[in-house]
Amino acid sequence: MPEPYVPKEAISHGDGGSAALAIGEAESLERRPGAAPPGGPPVSVGKPRSLWSDAWHDLCRNPVFVISALVILFLVVIAIWPQLIATGNPYRADLAKAQQGSQPGHPFGFDTQGRDVYTRVVYGARASITVGVCATTGAALLGSLLGGLAGFFGGWGDTLLSRLADIFFGIPVILGGLVFLSMVTSTTVWPVVGFIVLLGWPQVSRIARGSVVTAKQNDYVQAARALGAGNGRLLLRHIAPNAVAPVIVVATIALGTFIALEATLSYLGAGLKPPTVSWGIDISTASPYIRSAPHMLLWPAGALSITVLAFILLGDAVRDALDPKLR
Repeated sequence: MPEPYVPKEAISHGDGGSAALAIGEAESLERRPGAAPPGGPPVSVGKPRSLWSDAWHDLCRNPVFVISALVILFLVVIAIWPQLIATGNPYRADLAKAQQGSQPGHPFGFDTQGRDVYTRVVYGARASITVGVCATTGAALLGSLLGGLAGFFGGWGDTLLSRLADIFFGIPVILGGLVFLSMVTSTTVWPVVGFIVLLGWPQVSRIARGSVVTAKQNDYVQAARALGAGNGRLLLRHIAPNAVAPVIVVATIALGTFIALEATLSYLGAGLKPPTVSWGIDISTASPYIRSAPHMLLWPAGALSITVLAFILLGDAVRDALDPKLR
């Protein structure tokens, strides 16, 4: 028996049941993206946001990132221009005021040589920030270059890099710093920066290698290779932009770790050396007097803890924003 005829007007008014749903789906599939629905205003289709724009949008709404970024910005500013908030001389000593507590104009008191603790805490940010930024930049560039090339080309170079990284991973950081830096007589920050870069690049290289190995297996890389793109273009245009996010996360977190490592080596007498103003040196000087003059230790230790915590929280926020699995 032939099926009864159902007029289109009846279908459009809901009398056709499943037939109305089918016609609606077909019309929606045939409609071009951005085209206006029947009887409705046009629909605007915006440009899709990239991973970086999405990450920045998430970071701006993350209070942890905002607070840590403001703290780091303040630390960078006083590291470059400490005289903005500290007008004294960090080397000026007055033995008559040795180990005295807070006084008008000297809120943090004085150390064992009568130097203003507040001024030395402010000026100590310069050495720590310089070591952290320079060491992180050097380790990130060296590790990314070696790890990226090893992951892209593979072969014996990849095997050699892996074994070399294993050797550096087996060196105890503190013990290696005591041995290496004890032979250096320079009072600048560069021997400490060089040592941290020497032991910090293997971790970055492993992250970079894994990211490149994953990225080069994607379809767009294979398509670019099939279209005749060379190795340099593949690395710079297609692989590096999509493999750099994990390196940025690791480098951001490592920056706080490197600042703590510099302070530890300076505390042990193998890192920065006087007359350089450093939180680690001041903590080492104040340690024997923690009972009689605790302010000498608490203020530089507190500044160091806040700095390291700010960079670690910043790295955690960046990791959460750049990791697609956490979205």
